[in-house]
Amino acid sequence: MQARSLLFIGIPLLLGALLCVDGGAQSLGRSTPEAEGVSSEAIVDFVEAADKNVDTFDSFMILRHGKVIAEGWWKPNSAEAPHIMNSVSKSFTSTAIGLAIQKHKLKLDDPVLKFFPAYAPPIPSDYLKAMKVRDLLTMSGGHAVEPKASEAGPSVKRFLAQPVVYQPGTHFLYNTMGSYVLSAIVTKVTGQTALEYLRSRLFEPLGIQNARWDSSSEGNSLGGYGLYLRTEDMAKFGLLYLQHGRWNGKQLVPRKWVEQATSKHILNENEAHAQIGPDWTEGYGFQFWRCRHNAFRADGAGGQFIVVMPDQDVVVAITANTGNMQGELNAIWDHLLPAFQAKPLPADAAGQEKLNAIVANLTAHPKRSTN
Repeated sequence: MQARSLLFIGIPLLLGALLCVDGGAQSLGRSTPEAEGVSSEAIVDFVEAADKNVDTFDSFMILRHGKVIAEGWWKPNSAEAPHIMNSVSKSFTSTAIGLAIQKHKLKLDDPVLKFFPAYAPPIPSDYLKAMKVRDLLTMSGGHAVEPKASEAGPSVKRFLAQPVVYQPGTHFLYNTMGSYVLSAIVTKVTGQTALEYLRSRLFEPLGIQNARWDSSSEGNSLGGYGLYLRTEDMAKFGLLYLQHGRWNGKQLVPRKWVEQATSKHILNENEAHAQIGPDWTEGYGFQFWRCRHNAFRADGAGGQFIVVMPDQDVVVAITANTGNMQGELNAIWDHLLPAFQAKPLPADAAGQEKLNAIVANLTAHPKRSTN
């Protein structure tokens, strides 16, 4: 059994400390649940609910006050193995746009056609000409039908050819191709793919090594999907946003961008995703979803989540392979949310031992029948 496949609890560390492990990568500090005001029993309940009711979790990591208080991987998943992020990738694309705006490479209200005149239809519609970077970020570009990639992959030209039937900024429609176009804009204005642009500005400062982001035949990071990260990498990104873009005393991402990106800019209660559950009706930001309980999240198909809970000073990172994505969030709201206390709790060696034992034996189970 690999040592890091176990839960790291019961190892008190200096507050906010970072450890250098894995060939120099920065690892988040660890603490015990009780030291950070959470009972081990509540985390046991969360893990048991996740294992029983959601088919199937791959991993989780819980941060409180900037430190990891619980983590686990369902074998054969492991701490070191990167996991597909699916649409969690969109929140990283948003961050790349925010950093490029900070460097005056573009503006939120720049027309999308400004960057791709050669790909524009012969006679662009007024709505297409009105489509702005801001509208792509908020999934409100004006399409009635989401543009789809061809067999050759996503294409800016294909996106711009799709009829724009609503005034941009007024109609929410989940649009992965729009996220790809945002990535293409990053490449256009910086000369680097989104992966390359984020490497020195985000990944390296966070101690994220070997991030992989698949690219299109046009040479752009896929933007809306295709990113691979470890669970701890996800948790670091969530902690960065919880800390308003600051990391080790340095402002990596502008505070204003963090606030804009994670605020509600458009309603989405009538969109198809609303059928997943109530956490898909809380509004949408700049490639981030709003949640109940004043939380926000990066969100990917199959149950990839980075849930940030500012009121509780908490980040929960989850990887999974499930169709029950609302069930994942319910496990957080039902078992973890009520457990966060303002002050440390008395040490609970028995509770921590029980939690360790449960997490040490997590194994991904075969897909259960729904009949």
